[in-house]
This record gives sequence, C-alpha cells and structure tokens, in this order.
Amino acid sequence: MSEREYDREATVAYAKKWAYGRNPAFYDFSRIGGDCTNFASQCIYAGAGIMNFTPVTGWFYRSANDRTASWTGVEYLYNFLTQNQGIGPYAEEVPLSGLQVGDIVQLGRATGDFYHSPVVVGFSRGEILVAAHTFDTYGKRLSSYTFERSRGIHIIKVRY
Repeated sequence: MSEREYDREATVAYAKKWAYGRNPAFYDFSRIGGDCTNFASQCIYAGAGIMNFTPVTGWFYRSANDRTASWTGVEYLYNFLTQNQGIGPYAEEVPLSGLQVGDIVQLGRATGDFYHSPVVVGFSRGEILVAAHTFDTYGKRLSSYTFERSRGIHIIKVRY
C-alpha cells in the first residue's frame, strides 16, 4: 500500500461548488436525517480520490441503498477516519486549533452525542470558516453555531 497527500484545495473547491446545490451523483438525505455527513464525505472524496469498499467498516457510496454507514453517519465517519488502516483517507482527532482547510469539525451535545459534520473551508481573523449541507452554507463562522462540544478531524494522508 502506498500513500499520497490529501488534496485540500480540491476538497474546498468541491465544497464551494456544491454548498448551495446537490451533486446529482449522490442522493440528498436532507429530508431523512440530514445531508451534512453525506456532503462532508463527498468533499473528502474530492480530496482523496479513492473510496474504501470494505463491506460494513469501509467508506464508500454507490447509491442511496449501497453505501456504508460511515458515508452518511456522523459517528461512523469519525470512526472510519480515525481507525482506518486500509485504503482511503485516514485522520486523527485534534484540537480545533490544529485544523487545516479540508478537515472536518464535528459538533455535539454535552452528552457526547455528535450530530453535525461541517467541512473547514478557510480561516478569517482566527475564526474557522465552514461549509455544510442540511442547512446549506459556505464560509460560515464556526462560532455562529450553537453547540456544547466539538472535535476536529485532521486528515493526515490517503492510502491507495
């Protein structure tokens, strides 16, 4: 297995293109639980260029009915990225100060239940700027969200 850099610019370009729209290649989950992690996965895929087709524990999307839970589920995406030993992107949890463009922030409740996965698309005056689906946005200040907990997911590299 080899490794390559994660293309952060491609991730941000994809986020900018599709933040206020829907790529017809992917189902829109907005009305059935939310589209934020689906959108985050699409953005990551734009920067990684490869999916992990391992049944159940991988990270892939073929259709709305043929995908892994990690493609659309907040906790499952976290688990895949931080535990992936195989093909595809892999990451580590970092403080928000350790994030770069193309990384993911997850927002949660005090109980530890994480429910939102915005994509980091920039920084302004020390503020993290994000893009997200469900409530579509691009360049929104992370501080404008209401949340009790957060965690940063820094994508290290991509295995292929």
